[in-house]
Amino acid sequence: MAILKAKTEIDGLDQYIKTSTNGELVTMDITRVWTAKGYGRQAMSTAAVASVIVRPTTTAIASLYNTGANNLVIERVFAHNLVSIANGQFGIWLCVHPKGTIVAGATDDIVARASTSGNVASGDAYWDIEDTVLDAGWFPWGPSNNSITATVPGSLADADIRGRIIIPPTAGLSISCVSQTAVVTVCVGAYWYSVPTSEFKVV
Repeated sequence: MAILKAKTEIDGLDQYIKTSTNGELVTMDITRVWTAKGYGRQAMSTAAVASVIVRPTTTAIASLYNTGANNLVIERVFAHNLVSIANGQFGIWLCVHPKGTIVAGATDDIVARASTSGNVASGDAYWDIEDTVLDAGWFPWGPSNNSITATVPGSLADADIRGRIIIPPTAGLSISCVSQTAVVTVCVGAYWYSVPTSEFKVV
């Protein structure tokens, strides 16, 4: 019988390799483990807001601020169209705010919020609706989408982030939508993992 160790990716430290209860060595998507540990969070706005028709600047439809000690690993961001014109197109734009730049007066607005494991989502982040933000650089994420009619809730634009954006403590992420007309209104939301820095850190 041998005891196996491996190097951690960031620190290069030796760590014992763990197995399941039955001694099986299983590799899987780390996000499944984080979900089982209760790290998954979701939040979304509950009122439709008009899209902008130019590149976003200092107003966000919603902002996620890391007010805790964990890293927020962003899994996905989405926008659901409620009112539009026929064949109206819209797309998601995101802005990552650097550490220490959370705007003064940010609040945790009452919105739909839940965990992804059936547990109560702890309050380690603020979800702020229609906040004035610092323009740290906006970029489009995910494909545009078409709404079906002008009056019936239509389509969903989905930015599949899968950890390619990470929000460390005191940093933030803002969401906006750009369309060809402000008639296109959207509710936006995000899905992230709140991961302790002892398990996953940003260097």
